[in-house]
Amino acid sequence: MDKIEKMHMMDKMIRELEDITNSQTSLLKKIAQLEAENINLGNSLLEKRLPDIHEKVDAALSEATAVQTDFTEARDKFVSDNKLDEILPES
Repeated sequence: MDKIEKMHMMDKMIRELEDITNSQTSLLKKIAQLEAENINLGNSLLEKRLPDIHEKVDAALSEATAVQTDFTEARDKFVSDNKLDEILPES
């Protein structure tokens, strides 16, 4: 795989990581909505278990965001080190 192909693969992976963070954010919103709705319902099972799910999804979101940030920095360094930003026009 040449350097340009590697850069394109890295770009694709960054988009996929962004999709993961967006999905995790959506899950957090849905869980928070269930928690809010359960305030009126008062179901003890949901009251006990939803916070655990919320905490785990929040941790996964934090980790996915960190991976996305770190990988984007690695991709940018790869592009810079290989002077690909000079070869290819900005898209």
